Amino acid sequence: MSKQQLIFVYNADSGLFSSVTDFAHKIISPSTYQCQLCALTYGNFSMKQDWKSFIESLPIETVFLYKDKFVQQYKMNTAFPAVFIKTDDTIIPIVTKEEIETCQSLQQLKDIILFKTSMHD
Repeated sequence: MSKQQLIFVYNADSGLFSSVTDFAHKIISPSTYQCQLCALTYGNFSMKQDWKSFIESLPIETVFLYKDKFVQQYKMNTAFPAVFIKTDDTIIPIVTKEEIETCQSLQQLKDIILFKTSMHD
């Protein structure tokens, strides 16, 4: 049986400066914040408990990457944020930037993820 991973990719780069800048932008100007995945799943200081519980309840391993690390590791560049499913050596997008951006609540994001992952069982 092949091992699957669900890979969440944020529309932010890794690194301390990026993290500080990202944090400040999210608080000072949330309406222009570039990462809806971050906005839905994180409060000002940490991952939302509801999201953390949801991720822990999924029957698939989850990985979270910044876009620069994802592009470096998988040599794929697409619109971020996005969610991918990886099976062995195959990686495919299952939730696009556009789909994430239409989510107005954490529940809507969770519903999309549950629906899309059920299609890849």
